[in-house]
Amino acid sequence: MLTGIRVLVIGGDARQLQVLRKCADLGASVHAVGFERIPEKIPGVSFVPLGEEVLESADALILPVVGCDDEGKVNALFAEEPLQLLDEHVSVLPGHCTIYTGMAKPYLHNLSEKYGLKLVELLNRDDIAIHNSIPTAEGAVMMAIQHTEITIHRSKCIVLGMGRTGFTLAKTLQGLGADVKIGIRWKDEGARAAVMGWKPFETRDLADEVSDIDLLFNTIPTMIITAQILSRMPRSAVIIDLASAPGGCDFSSAEKIGIKAVLAPSLPGIVAPKTAGMIMADALVQQLLQDNPNREEGI
Repeated sequence: MLTGIRVLVIGGDARQLQVLRKCADLGASVHAVGFERIPEKIPGVSFVPLGEEVLESADALILPVVGCDDEGKVNALFAEEPLQLLDEHVSVLPGHCTIYTGMAKPYLHNLSEKYGLKLVELLNRDDIAIHNSIPTAEGAVMMAIQHTEITIHRSKCIVLGMGRTGFTLAKTLQGLGADVKIGIRWKDEGARAAVMGWKPFETRDLADEVSDIDLLFNTIPTMIITAQILSRMPRSAVIIDLASAPGGCDFSSAEKIGIKAVLAPSLPGIVAPKTAGMIMADALVQQLLQDNPNREEGI
């Protein structure tokens, strides 16, 4: 139970609705900011404006999967007005308050350090990232089907990056009968890729691998699909960039050349918000219990 823990949730998409429900069901005192337009209210949740009173009483501040941008703007799908987390907000949080998000940009890291607050990035946990990779992979396949005129079966695909998302995506594409090559950065990844039946290559050699592909999926959050790479690709190829914004593709050059390139971050919240939300909610509850060992026990 979360009885006695005061939780403040600021912004988010449909995934956060599962977080609100789970925390309220387990007895936490839950306040939510930026949910004016949700279809129906959630029992046990107080919907409030962002103010000093709710901030200074929070034991836990829960932000969206990408906490905020480098200006403090918080993604808030259900808010009537834009939300922004400012220095003046973080400054009134109690010293024991922990900030939870999926992944944090430098702005949030700097604010947390400035005021000595613990910051937890849930997507750094393997259990969450691995489970979250499943709706990401399914969403990527869905987008590939929507943006091509061919089947995934027998298509020639490249997946860039063999992290948790890249691995699950390559396995999913392989299961659908695609010919999968995977761009790796470390030699041990190459051995694992070969065992899985994929064709590994080093990402620095990407230009030599793209001449005949149908689909290119990127999971690497740095500029890797450059104008030079794009110039060697078939004009019929489609790029699905899964990296967090701004992605790892030169979208301007892709448009000029005539290659379809789609930036698709946060796919779990789009294609499977309920499942993705339950994954985040379960992990968040575990973390809250771990971080609040002296909570008031529920009956």
